[in-house]
Amino acid sequence: MKFETIAVHAGDRTDNRYGAITVPIYQTSTFVFEDIGKTRGYDYSRSANPTRKVLEDTIARLEDGKAGFAFATGMAAETTVMHLLKAGDHVISGDDIYGGTYRLFQSVMREFGIEFTFLRMDSRKRIEDAIRPNTKMMWLETPSNPLLNIIDLEMMADIARKHNLLSVIDNTFATPYLLKPIEFGIDLVVHSTTKYLNGHCDVVGGAVVTTTDKLTEQVQFLLNAMGTCAAPFDCWLVLRGIETLAVRMKQHEASARAIADFLVKHPAVKRVYYPGLKDHPGHEIAKRQMKGFGGMVSAELRGEAAVNRFMKRTRIFSLAESLGGAASLVEHPATMSHASMDKEHRQKVGITDDLVRLSIGLENVDDLIEDLEQALK
Repeated sequence: MKFETIAVHAGDRTDNRYGAITVPIYQTSTFVFEDIGKTRGYDYSRSANPTRKVLEDTIARLEDGKAGFAFATGMAAETTVMHLLKAGDHVISGDDIYGGTYRLFQSVMREFGIEFTFLRMDSRKRIEDAIRPNTKMMWLETPSNPLLNIIDLEMMADIARKHNLLSVIDNTFATPYLLKPIEFGIDLVVHSTTKYLNGHCDVVGGAVVTTTDKLTEQVQFLLNAMGTCAAPFDCWLVLRGIETLAVRMKQHEASARAIADFLVKHPAVKRVYYPGLKDHPGHEIAKRQMKGFGGMVSAELRGEAAVNRFMKRTRIFSLAESLGGAASLVEHPATMSHASMDKEHRQKVGITDDLVRLSIGLENVDDLIEDLEQALK
């Protein structure tokens, strides 16, 4: 089946009792045993739940993975993955990652003895020079948040195989509609399902997709042991959103391309970050490994004062964190999504105080451009 069909029909969606076309919400904490030690496949919703299972199977199919797991938030998914490591292990991570991920690594996991090296993932030599005897994992984002840097996944998977490292990628920005990292040899795929997979800004959630029996067993054990799973109703909301993912991503990208072209020509804009632009340093890699360039656009304006005026004056773009919903959003990474990243690191990697990040929604693109134009005057 093609992507669009899988998004609507994957998993066991049959309602044998009433014939509901929509997956039922099994809003229950526990399940009745048929006999001592005998269940009908489920015993307790932390371990597994029928509604969650349909979502997990759907995401796994869309990513061409072995198995999927749904979590309460994107950070719950990431925290669970980090527990595949132990004290003394070392992780090589991208340096311009999501601020919440950076906070988890720098301020939480370091306290448990995990070591981290943050660097720009655009040089094989730089990456291999950073590998130590205790390096166990590589953490990737492509496109990255918020600078939209592109990572060559074939190169990363080759490095991981050569040095026996676990490769993990946050595929939230691209979604499996635009990018399937497992096809390039990546071991684990992580999502904040809050964003494009749900697509309506009405739930928070996360997901992990595995590629081997061993990883599947490990992630399932951790999800159950740590209790980081997603609730049934939240899973149902994400599942509903996924059914329209392909249609939405096409529109997000079409509008993002037009807006990136508009911003490039505007005198109030110093620099535009969008992998669909031909002068973007990762354009050719993105063109090779992605189906499209996504619906996120970042831009540097000419000074902090211009940023403040701009964010206060938009009428359609709402000043808010998160992304990937029907409504267009604008945010200031330095004080919002990446406020937990220390300023020295932000400045070093290029997340400047005059950078804004736009999540391009599903409104008419002419209206969006008109809104940006009046806000930039």
